[in-house]
Amino acid sequence: MSSSDDDVPLAGRKSNGVQPNGKPHKSANTIPKSLDKAMDTANKPTKHAAPGISIRNGPVETMDLDQQPGVNGKRKGRAKMSNGASYKDASDDSEEDEPLSKRRRVSKSNTRDDPPSDSDDAPLVSKNARGKIVAAGKKPPNIKETSIGESEASDVPLQEKLAKEKAVIEQRAAKEAKAIRKEEAKAPAKKRSKKLDSDDDDEQPLVKKKASKAQTNGASKATPKGARAAKAVKNEDSDDDKPLSKSSSAKKQKDTNAAQSKVKKETKGKSLKKEETEQDQEAEDEEEEYRWWEDPTKGDGTTKWTTLEHAGVVFPPPYEPLPRNVKLLYDGKPVSLAPEAEEVATFFGSMLNSTHNVENPTFQKNFFADFQEILKKTGGAKDKDGSKVEIKEFTKCDFKPMFEFFDAQRAEKKALPAAEKKKLKAEKDAVEAPYMYCMWDGRKQKVGNFRVEPPGLFRGRGEHPKTGRVKKRVKPEQITINIGKEAQVPPAPKGHNWKEVKHDQEGTWLAMWQENINNAYKYVMLAANSDVKGQSDYKKFEKARELKKHIDRIRDDYTLELKDEVMANRQRATAVYLIDKFALRAGNEKGDEEADTVGCCSLKFEHVTLKPPNTVIFDFLGKDSIRFYDEVEVDAQAFKNLKIFKKAPKADGDEIFDRLTTTSLNKHLSNYMPGLTAKVFRTYNASYTMSTLLRDMKSEGSIAEKIKDYNDANRKVAILCNHKRTVTAGHGAQMEKLGDRIKGLKYQKWRVKQMMLHLEPKLKKKDKRGADFYELDEDLDQEWIREHQKYLVEEQRQKIEKKFGKDNEKRKAEGEKEMKHKELEERLAVAEELAQKFKKENKTGTIEAEGRGPSVEKLEQQLEKLDQRIQNMAFQAEDKENNKEVALGTSKINYIDPRLTVVFSKKFNVPIEKFFSKTLREKFDWAVKSVEEDWEF
Repeated sequence: MSSSDDDVPLAGRKSNGVQPNGKPHKSANTIPKSLDKAMDTANKPTKHAAPGISIRNGPVETMDLDQQPGVNGKRKGRAKMSNGASYKDASDDSEEDEPLSKRRRVSKSNTRDDPPSDSDDAPLVSKNARGKIVAAGKKPPNIKETSIGESEASDVPLQEKLAKEKAVIEQRAAKEAKAIRKEEAKAPAKKRSKKLDSDDDDEQPLVKKKASKAQTNGASKATPKGARAAKAVKNEDSDDDKPLSKSSSAKKQKDTNAAQSKVKKETKGKSLKKEETEQDQEAEDEEEEYRWWEDPTKGDGTTKWTTLEHAGVVFPPPYEPLPRNVKLLYDGKPVSLAPEAEEVATFFGSMLNSTHNVENPTFQKNFFADFQEILKKTGGAKDKDGSKVEIKEFTKCDFKPMFEFFDAQRAEKKALPAAEKKKLKAEKDAVEAPYMYCMWDGRKQKVGNFRVEPPGLFRGRGEHPKTGRVKKRVKPEQITINIGKEAQVPPAPKGHNWKEVKHDQEGTWLAMWQENINNAYKYVMLAANSDVKGQSDYKKFEKARELKKHIDRIRDDYTLELKDEVMANRQRATAVYLIDKFALRAGNEKGDEEADTVGCCSLKFEHVTLKPPNTVIFDFLGKDSIRFYDEVEVDAQAFKNLKIFKKAPKADGDEIFDRLTTTSLNKHLSNYMPGLTAKVFRTYNASYTMSTLLRDMKSEGSIAEKIKDYNDANRKVAILCNHKRTVTAGHGAQMEKLGDRIKGLKYQKWRVKQMMLHLEPKLKKKDKRGADFYELDEDLDQEWIREHQKYLVEEQRQKIEKKFGKDNEKRKAEGEKEMKHKELEERLAVAEELAQKFKKENKTGTIEAEGRGPSVEKLEQQLEKLDQRIQNMAFQAEDKENNKEVALGTSKINYIDPRLTVVFSKKFNVPIEKFFSKTLREKFDWAVKSVEEDWEF
């Protein structure tokens, strides 16, 4: 096959991928100059590509090439990984902790055309200018996938704008890196920190340095050049060990009251620390909030705890057999199963409403294989006469009776009175209370996931090959407990024993076991807002901050090595280029039994399609078996390199970077700074980009407008860092609902205007706003109004009935007599009056003024409030539409330093609750309390 075959669709290629000796094809050790020249002649050099911008800012909707089954063949690991016990945090082996709901999905849509004006995916509203809204119902400008976030007046695609912006950001980063190193070189040699040899990024001590009050993008002006890690021996008189987030001064703060005042100011009254007085300060010392991010001694060693006490884990309840009248039907006839087999059947039967899973052929196949296996072990199925029934075909199995039983149970539980639900929750909480917290070095810490996962069917993410497999019940004999030597070991359930009890002070887990699907270890860890978890996040972002000091050298080096004669060096440089510019994950080596997920270092021939002059199409199963599809324009040299790496005799199944492993790549990167790995680039690029945008931002207007400004910046980061997602299935319905709400507010406005005319009929002629001001909005018509009126009446009825039910529950709980149905009928008269009022208004065309002492002035105030509500909702709609194809949550939660979000919140006076949910505020408590508005990344 000639080198030009790289450009033909996969379906037209030969598929061997191995040499006659059975081994995959390997690239040559070096690249001859003649080959370089030949490639240059074949592909005329193009101008340098825009730095790291996808040319497809949208979902995978059509596939015109490479449509062949099984392109992601099983990849043999270079070295099969052992499944021996590992005591690292569960998150250590994953590239990042992306929430499932924010991950990249594959769209099932079959069109990439611009949506019609009445499409669910068409923008609901757009903003012409500040405060002027083009509302739903008007035909919006054509929206293309590459024009997310553009203003209407713009003729330049967002991709081109952002490419230029990213180039400027990269130039600024290089300039700042040189400035940081220059300043560090001036610092006294005696204050330079010692370099650590450890490559383990999870055990790496925090990078700490002296920071001046006036930081330049977080860079210290007094930190020595060699300061890459915390000192091995703490110097009590030096402030070099203070974290980056905390500015230091030459003068020590010895005044306790001043320190307490600072804490109180930073936490704005939300600190756990109680208000102290001289009389009770000594008694309250132990209640003070532990601000670990201000403690330079934490994280310096590998020992994570000295004392550890906890209550173990909570097991799921045992299986309760189904009633005798609820059976699996096979070929239309009920069959009896042993309890173990019946439980497995209920796993499938209870989830028939999850069509995404139960209609998946792989899910069905895996489930049925495991179901048949358990049937063999338990004696099979029997009919009503006790005769054995062979269950051979999945299509003859009818799980509907089981589903109906569980569905009725769910409905019954949902219909329980609020008081009963509250009572059941209180009982559950009381049982679980001892497991919710542990004592970690004498401090009470919340445990994150103390419940053992119940048995069920494995669903997996994306196109996981094991979806549908049976997750077996975890027994105490599989669980290892980690606890302090002096602590009392929690007792195992009666009749059982723990697998093992350890006292591993280097581990941050409390219990662990191995699940049967992927043989992965599951860990019971501390909650996200605990000190240990917070320190892990803190170190992650501090490491990204440290990278900004070296980023220019790294980029210069890999740019130079893109032309290296040694194949291994050129492959490594190309991989770092792709990881840095396009946010590809490095990829981990896989064993034969693992799902075939791919990263940059493990890309195969069929995963990359080259389209001259410099377009590269990536198509593979990424992290969590989520399909990754992207089209990017790369530098001419990078394109040429990929062409060389795919050169014949390589074919499907052969690795592109066959002289590179993730381990060797990370080892190379650690030469620039301790603990640097490929995944740090994603965090650095997102955080530095957001920091640069935030530095130049001037956000004004209402809270809604400021939130939109933040989301616009976040969206830029997500696009620049290639954090994309498919438009969710419910997006159209959500936008339609939001549109109806805006129209409902406009209808309220029109009614208020009509009330003004009822009070002062000549107002239409006198009003400077003209007669059109009082006309019905063109978005509304009589048919819609009548439907909306019915909705308002029904909504009123539902509110009254719900309130009546709650009042009765309260009376019952307090031992009082319940109200009779007659009381409900009297209350519902209000809804009936509303219906009659609408009927009268529609007939007469007159709307009488409502409220106490109505006046034109009061009604004008109502109009202003409605206008503000409409504007805010329009901003939300525009924001939602713009963000439908961009994974903002991925950027904000996992890659953008949370302290930057806190800075925006404080700088522009927007409540942090608008950006972080309660869970995230607890997770990033250290960020909320450690910075002010002048902090920089």
